[in-house]
Amino acid sequence: MTRGRKPGFQMTDEHRVKIQNSNILNALVEHVEGKREMSATQVSAGLGLLRKVMPDLSSAELKSEVVHRYVARVPEKAENAKSWQEQHAPKPMTH
Repeated sequence: MTRGRKPGFQMTDEHRVKIQNSNILNALVEHVEGKREMSATQVSAGLGLLRKVMPDLSSAELKSEVVHRYVARVPEKAENAKSWQEQHAPKPMTH
């Protein structure tokens, strides 16, 4: 089994960028964990570079549509005002 890359291998620019971005992220994580000293300028620059290549999830917009279906029961048409009042009068409470 041969290890490593074949002679003439060319890494794509996309792959190089991913490696560079992961190095930036690793440096920032190490700084937060207290394993690496970084100046405020370095931290600010690292965060700026990451913002250019990683999505900012806090500003992601979510659009969705929710459909509610229901059945409305329409009362029978009343013949006159008195029958309408009887139909819609509050029901007496029973205990």
